Amino acid sequence: MSSFPPSGRPQPTPQTTTLRQRLADLRGPAVPPRPLDARALAALAANPGCGRRALLDGAGVDKTALAAALGSPASFGQSQFAIVRGNSFEAKVKGDGGAELLRLVHDRLGGGAEAPGPDARVPDLTAAGPEGRAARTALALREATTAGAWTLLDHPMLALEVAGTPAYLEPDAVVVHPDGRWTVVEIKSFPMIDGVADAAKVGAAARQAAVYVLALERTAGKLAEAEVGHRIVLVCPKDFSNLPTAALVDVRREHAVTRRQLERLTRVEDLAAALPEGLCFDPARSAEELDEAVSAVTAAYAPECLAACELAFHCRERSRAAGDPGALGRSVRGELGGLTTVEAALAAASGAGPADDPTAAVLHHAARLRAEALEQAAARPPHHAPETPECPC
Repeated sequence: MSSFPPSGRPQPTPQTTTLRQRLADLRGPAVPPRPLDARALAALAANPGCGRRALLDGAGVDKTALAAALGSPASFGQSQFAIVRGNSFEAKVKGDGGAELLRLVHDRLGGGAEAPGPDARVPDLTAAGPEGRAARTALALREATTAGAWTLLDHPMLALEVAGTPAYLEPDAVVVHPDGRWTVVEIKSFPMIDGVADAAKVGAAARQAAVYVLALERTAGKLAEAEVGHRIVLVCPKDFSNLPTAALVDVRREHAVTRRQLERLTRVEDLAAALPEGLCFDPARSAEELDEAVSAVTAAYAPECLAACELAFHCRERSRAAGDPGALGRSVRGELGGLTTVEAALAAASGAGPADDPTAAVLHHAARLRAEALEQAAARPPHHAPETPECPC
């Protein structure tokens, strides 16, 4: 009998097999892994200090089902109206073979290259399944880079390995420049008024685009003449119209944070090793068991989690119950320093805090100033507004 594997696929090493089995035990024996998408990976970059999210996403746990089983279902999501409006605007931007989209990219990043004309390439990326589409996208990127012509890839499929399993990502568009540069294009339906868009929404788009840039870099590493740009083109409606306009967004910072988070996810086995044996996040278990399992993983809750994580309501409740100042915002948690609870901060303000803690001294001084201001305000005679003469009419 031959010692070679029956197929050409690489066989998993014992370490990989052990990791997959451990992650399967965390999900539950009958629970399939939930694949990661760009939004989930971008949310990791938005809260890099949360070990709970890193472990659950790395294990492929369905956090929506888990939150419902815990009694704190997630109630956020994009409305159907917003989805329809976004799809309509994207279709308008990509109409006529992507001529308007390519013009916007050339205006922002064209440099000395000739403007894209009617001969710009828009390859067909259809294939069977996400694996087939990812392979077809990689081939189209290679052909476009070699051809040295403007090329628009509409909804390409990119593959990125996360915690030993492939995640398939689908950006709105990728443009290949004649000089071999690859640029990610994000199309959003929120307006850009006087050239400025909502900072929070732009930040979310930048984190999502950084995931696509990271995935493109894995493909570009196999081509000597390819280069992935770290400035993405954000296309939005101009002012209060439906006309598209574009702006450049530098995603180098978001790219670095996302890369560090993905490196942390590749070590998810180390995170899982610190957990008690038999721990499981199967939504079929009782709420008490799941609460105990979730509590065994450290979290870093902040109010921003409410817009990005399915477990945010559960974590907020536990954070408030524990007196975590992070429930009031990351800035509050950072300013309190060594005072790790709200009760400790209130005690410091009353003068019962640590004598050698400068934060406690500042809080006590601020509390004294506030008390003096209230006493002075109470001692002042009441202020009566002058009577208004009656109208003679």
